[in-house]
Amino acid sequence: MTPAAAAQPLNEGVDGTVLGGDGLARPPWAAADPLLREYYDSEWGLPVRDEQGLYERICLEGFQAGLSWATILRKRPAFRQAFLDFQPDAVAAFTEADVERLLQDPGIIRNRLKIRSAITNARATIALREREGLVDFVWQFQPQTTPQPVTHAEIPTQSPESVALSKALRTQGFSFVGPTTMFALMEAIGMVDTHLLDSHRRGSSGVWTG
Repeated sequence: MTPAAAAQPLNEGVDGTVLGGDGLARPPWAAADPLLREYYDSEWGLPVRDEQGLYERICLEGFQAGLSWATILRKRPAFRQAFLDFQPDAVAAFTEADVERLLQDPGIIRNRLKIRSAITNARATIALREREGLVDFVWQFQPQTTPQPVTHAEIPTQSPESVALSKALRTQGFSFVGPTTMFALMEAIGMVDTHLLDSHRRGSSGVWTG
């Protein structure tokens, strides 16, 4: 689920951008909550091309499944502390004792399957170093075109590329990487630009122009 999919519209029927008090146009999901607004303005949709950063995003998207993105953002400092700043080598060394420890941590999402998935995905990330590495592996699924939505209703929740990425990651041992989750990842890391056309952030990634 993307932040937009998890959000409630500010006003019934609002599906385009909302003009903020600062004069900037944002989608409804990023217009009210200060935390989501800051995330939208400074991070969401910008390219992530380092292994640690991409591994973190994959883990957080997995933890977010079934929850709101605002919940994950509020817990992200605790997640980073619990998972040692999402350093793959460190998390890959976690044991069942660490799983049990993390299940007692109120600062994170205490879901056994999702916690184990983060460990599994760390090990899969390390294994990919013998090939092209996680970053090149993921970015090879960048599509040739990107959506050009005017309203939130025009933004897809998955794509042929997110389906293919999901399948490819699963073959490499990753989990909690379904097609919808992977499309949300692609949005978050700038592989696709789903900013509404009149948003002040449209085209900010530098990946997509015109």
